[in-house]
Amino acid sequence: MNLPKLTDALLEVDGRVAMLTLNRHDVRNALTGTNLIDDIVTVAAWVNRTDEVSALILTAAGSAFCSGGNVKDMAERRGDFAGDAAEIANRYRRGIQRIPLALQQVEIPIIAAVNGPAMGAGFDLANMADIRLASSTATFGETFLNLGLIPGDGGAWFLQRLIGYQQAFELTLSGRIINATEAKALGIVLEVVEPAQLMARARELAAGFARQPPRAVRLTKRLMKMAQRMELKDFLDLSAAFQGLCHQEPEHLEAVRRLLKP
Repeated sequence: MNLPKLTDALLEVDGRVAMLTLNRHDVRNALTGTNLIDDIVTVAAWVNRTDEVSALILTAAGSAFCSGGNVKDMAERRGDFAGDAAEIANRYRRGIQRIPLALQQVEIPIIAAVNGPAMGAGFDLANMADIRLASSTATFGETFLNLGLIPGDGGAWFLQRLIGYQQAFELTLSGRIINATEAKALGIVLEVVEPAQLMARARELAAGFARQPPRAVRLTKRLMKMAQRMELKDFLDLSAAFQGLCHQEPEHLEAVRRLLKP
């Protein structure tokens, strides 16, 4: 298996599970001012064309999961935040907005293992995954308004679909930071575990998904994503077509034989 070359992140594969680790802990894994955007987009495209991988874990090295945008660069109007309004808008489209577009197209389950603070675009990055596990030391914040900004990376789209408009509105407008316990109560994270157990639990969950028939897993995720934007009649037609494909797959027949085996 040929792994893509990354600059600011690490990629490893264990069985059918890939793990992408953000590795710029010197800047709290900020997405701007680093190569993390390119790395994430590269891995998203790689897993889609790699049939040997059936689940992806997204996590981070260091004490923070992701701090989002580099606030020092904002203060000095440099890097991604330099120039007039049109220049900055183009950088958003050509930069950080590539992440939600890429992750939304990923065909396999994505599990975010949130090891520490996930702030602003870092919180949104976690919300782009299918499932979030949190360390008991993790914190979360849709903190854009605290800086006089809006969620320019698509966070307002993801958060309200995750927890509903009212809860998302309150978190976004208040800009308050919540702990892992409240994040679980709101439905943002699936489970909260102790820090030492986070990666073991993420690997266990990912391995369970990866043991399922791989082609059916990819079709199932596509189906669940498309269900969010389709009318029922059209969705049922698509489900019938996908099911027809599944019935032709050797993995389906093998699974049936295993079930019937005495």
